Amino acid sequence: MELKDLKPAEGSTHSRKRVGRGNGAGTGKTSGRGMNGQKSRAGGGKGAGFEGGQTPLARRLPKLPGFKNINHVEYLPVNVSRLDEKFEAGDVVDGESLKSAGIIKHADALVKVLGDGELTKALTVKVDKVSASAKAKIEAAGGKVEEPC
Repeated sequence: MELKDLKPAEGSTHSRKRVGRGNGAGTGKTSGRGMNGQKSRAGGGKGAGFEGGQTPLARRLPKLPGFKNINHVEYLPVNVSRLDEKFEAGDVVDGESLKSAGIIKHADALVKVLGDGELTKALTVKVDKVSASAKAKIEAAGGKVEEPC
């Protein structure tokens, strides 16, 4: 047996109904659409979303307010008071150390250090962003803020 010998089983396929080919064919004149009415005309019918005259679902639901900025970047906030609790003097604060301290879940998450609370230890901070007040508190405690922030 070869690919050219394959064919559907006997009686499993039907030829397409050719409409509008004369009354002798059985589907001439109105082509099986009946006499008059919306469904007998070209392009006739109800269309997608028509619900029998009831106000369609798409019009019953409110439009959502506002918009979503596709360029928005979400940072995980970490306050300097948390850093003071979890780290010792002289430690380097980065994604890996924040993850091992249990402050964030993923080491590659974007982090911003905020200035809420007090910092008494000198730390080296290497995170994505640092607020101005947090930077002032870190440097006042004898620490330093390094790039990429």
